[in-house]
Amino acid sequence: MLERETGHEPGAHAAGTPVRATPGDGVSAPDVARRKDTLRTRLLQARRALTPEQRAAAAEDLRGHVLELAQELRDGPVCAYLPIGAEPGSVALLDGLRAAGRSVLLPVVPPRPGPLDWAAYTGPDSLGPGPLGLREPTTPRLGPAALRTAVLVLVPALAADRAGRRLGRGGGYYDRTLGAVPAGVPVVALLHDGELLDEVPADPHDRPVTGVVLPTPGTVATGNNGRG
Repeated sequence: MLERETGHEPGAHAAGTPVRATPGDGVSAPDVARRKDTLRTRLLQARRALTPEQRAAAAEDLRGHVLELAQELRDGPVCAYLPIGAEPGSVALLDGLRAAGRSVLLPVVPPRPGPLDWAAYTGPDSLGPGPLGLREPTTPRLGPAALRTAVLVLVPALAADRAGRRLGRGGGYYDRTLGAVPAGVPVVALLHDGELLDEVPADPHDRPVTGVVLPTPGTVATGNNGRG
């Protein structure tokens, strides 16, 4: 099922290994920040232009691909997320994982900057309002260490590239979190078609992903190509 376009298996490099800012030397941190902001603006505009029908179709395709991917993994929980706005993903995906026998853990934003906390998702009724306009589980908090029990980690992203660089919204929560993912556990970004790019600007502290899932091609492995 996996479309191995890069010759790297998911989990071929540790998700906690930072990647360099860009291919080549002499790229300053302000330059990287400007490139990130420009790219974020373009990607967010493209997402806002998607129709409700396009978003729904993408969510359904992603649900099928992720459920197929999860079937290949050993028993254990999946760390996922609740999409906001036009972010790829859906509650139907979370419910599909649970229906397939997976426990699902969702992030809980900590009161101070630091790694994300986690709590079990047990259905839509287990969700309540959280900070930053997000919904969060109302079930007991399990602590950041719960991430180490996962067999698959699904992360939000605006884009990623074939070296595994991931562009988020800039809050830094996942960069503080993904270093705890055990080696060999796939860290997969859910994207819309067109959001797997040739290159994404990154800072040295940014944490890579080991694969992406797109509505049309499905799961595509990434690798850091020795840049970790």
